[in-house]
Amino acid sequence: MNKLIISCSIIIAFVACREDHKKAQNEPEEESTYQEEYRPQFHFSPEEKWMNDPNGLVYHEGIYHLFYQYYPEDIVWGPMHWGHAVSEDMVHWEHKPIALYPDENGLIFSGSAVVDKKNTSGFGKEGKTPLVAIFTYHSMEGEKEGRNDFQTQGIAYSLDNGETWNKYADNPVIVNGEGIKDFRDPKVFWHKPSNGWILTLVAGDHAKFYSSKNLKDWTYLSDFGKSQGAHGGVWECPDLFPLQIGGSDEEKWVLIISINPGAPNGGSGTQYFVGDFDGTTFTSNQKNPKWLDYGTDNYAGVTYNNVPEEERIFIGWMSNWDYARDTPTKKWRSAMTVPRKLSLHKVEDNYFLANYPIDKMGDLTSPTVINQVEVAAAATDTLQVEGLYQSEIRLKTTAKNFQLLFKNELDEVLVLDFDATNQILTVDRTLSGKVDFQEDFGAKKHVAPLKGLKKGPHQFEILMDWSSMELFMDQGMLSITEQLFPTSPYNTLIINNEDGSEPIIIQSIKEMKSIW
Repeated sequence: MNKLIISCSIIIAFVACREDHKKAQNEPEEESTYQEEYRPQFHFSPEEKWMNDPNGLVYHEGIYHLFYQYYPEDIVWGPMHWGHAVSEDMVHWEHKPIALYPDENGLIFSGSAVVDKKNTSGFGKEGKTPLVAIFTYHSMEGEKEGRNDFQTQGIAYSLDNGETWNKYADNPVIVNGEGIKDFRDPKVFWHKPSNGWILTLVAGDHAKFYSSKNLKDWTYLSDFGKSQGAHGGVWECPDLFPLQIGGSDEEKWVLIISINPGAPNGGSGTQYFVGDFDGTTFTSNQKNPKWLDYGTDNYAGVTYNNVPEEERIFIGWMSNWDYARDTPTKKWRSAMTVPRKLSLHKVEDNYFLANYPIDKMGDLTSPTVINQVEVAAAATDTLQVEGLYQSEIRLKTTAKNFQLLFKNELDEVLVLDFDATNQILTVDRTLSGKVDFQEDFGAKKHVAPLKGLKKGPHQFEILMDWSSMELFMDQGMLSITEQLFPTSPYNTLIINNEDGSEPIIIQSIKEMKSIW
């Protein structure tokens, strides 16, 4: 077994951050903001209290807006508001006051936001372009009364780029005439061919599409999905958009649908469909679900509207309803994934939706700590890396079988097992640290299929934060997102190469700077 010890100067820099982390664990009463135990350092999380779904992702006048489901009174789910943060790069975030509060129509559930450039809504005044938020009202009174029509859709507008909001006086704009119990999460976009707005929402086990010329009056168009995709739970957070297939001029439409429960590794997950949309109907020949992420902690994600250069940027909620209310944090609960660029690829006759960190995430990397370490065939190497818990790891290999083990001095370990022979990649967090706060969190290994991917060499990028791991294989053709709660930070990486002929190249390990 070979061992590589990194230089003292780099260790000192990492140790300072690690001591802050240890202090946060041992002296919680003196914790400073964003240094608390398990606090993500380069993922968005609220200053305090509960957060879930990202909402209203929109770009306007140089600002990326991130709204989100928020309960300002506790670290468990409660009456929903829209929290708010802004960024110029989708990496560094500034917290803003709560944007939308519950009112007489109900709580403010998930939804979207658009830039009404043509002032179709008539909300614009004195040349000011309105931002319009479209969201679900959830009437607690209606639910308690046993009715099924307690979810409706409302709108609000802002004339100062999201700083202040006014609710539309005639809300709701879409009533629940059919009495559908789960009737929510509207995602709206401008559809140029029909010169109007298209809205997608979910209704229990399928999606519904509506159209409007003014964001106020909506006409039902069609349904999709009653007999397609996964149906192990309720459909949530739809998103419909076009993407050009990589390396071609062909364009297809993608429909993202979250589902809870029913994901491949348990609880919450995000499926997608590839097909066509004619302005009225979305069609897809795809019967079986495809999954955006095979980890258990990427849910309710949607994409930005109005992004420059028409890139499709996705952010998900980094949690799972199986255990979201139980994770071992004290001041706040849950975080978002890093922003990811979506791209569509065709492999033989199969479509794959890749998701990969946006380029701006690279601005957070420090100078290389470890560079170009080769792990020979049938060998094991151990790298001692103070700060492994806040890092970017890149490796490349044609090896068919290997394991990566992230460990701490307590022998808590996260294991990634790449098995090309059986065409699976396995994540084992059963001994990764604190796992007993909920029975499902550490109950089993999580498995992702490798079928349909190229034969190699394979490229891996792994982002480790204080309480999460995001793995991207082959530029995001496969992704796995997992929360982790080690009792002490990981500081050892073991690479076990079981391939008898091919080496593994650790191209680099870099510290990720904090965004706070």
